[in-house]
Amino acid sequence: MPWKFRPLDPIERENDALKTTICCLRRELENKNRYTGKLEYLVHERSERIDELGAKLKQLREQLRRLGLENEILTAMIAAPPLDAAMLVPK
Repeated sequence: MPWKFRPLDPIERENDALKTTICCLRRELENKNRYTGKLEYLVHERSERIDELGAKLKQLREQLRRLGLENEILTAMIAAPPLDAAMLVPK
């Protein structure tokens, strides 16, 4: 028994058009949500990397400060007049 097609009422046509619009908007919203999720992930990763680099920078600055102090001490030792051996022997 073949189907007989009947013409759609204007309300049915409008209903179909609205269903299509809803599907398109849903897809668009899903895409935007995925994109937002990716951006949030990238921001999180970038923040972690910035924190890591900040900690490394702080560590290197501390190391540089210690090396500067060590350099000053060694420079002072080299610049100091040599000690007389007689001065080191207790009387």
